[in-house]
Amino acid sequence: MEEIKKVASPSDHLANERTYLAWIRTSIGIMVFGFVVVKFSIFVRQVSLLLGKEHIIHPPKDSGPLGISFVILGTMAIILSYMRYQNAKKQLEMGIYQQSSFLIKVMTLLIFFVSLFLIIYLFQTM
Repeated sequence: MEEIKKVASPSDHLANERTYLAWIRTSIGIMVFGFVVVKFSIFVRQVSLLLGKEHIIHPPKDSGPLGISFVILGTMAIILSYMRYQNAKKQLEMGIYQQSSFLIKVMTLLIFFVSLFLIIYLFQTM
């Protein structure tokens, strides 16, 4: 018997787009968090210099790399989500959609490791 390919409906394509947009919102949120971490560290340094009391407020030096790692993570999420969107779109058009959890696994691992770094960072600054 020959396998009949299911033609994707417009709602399938729209669901793919909604998923993509959800990943984009998540990516932007992650990048904004990283930006805020870096800028807050700079703000704390500037306030301490303005007050002339460099030794009262000690901004942690690891906050820059921490914030940048969140921006990189958000950027990677955008790239991976676009790849996933295009792959799902192509599969829907061919009528052979195969669910893949690759992006979910990669992002879960990346966020997990950055979170571990954040936990260590927070313990060191207490």
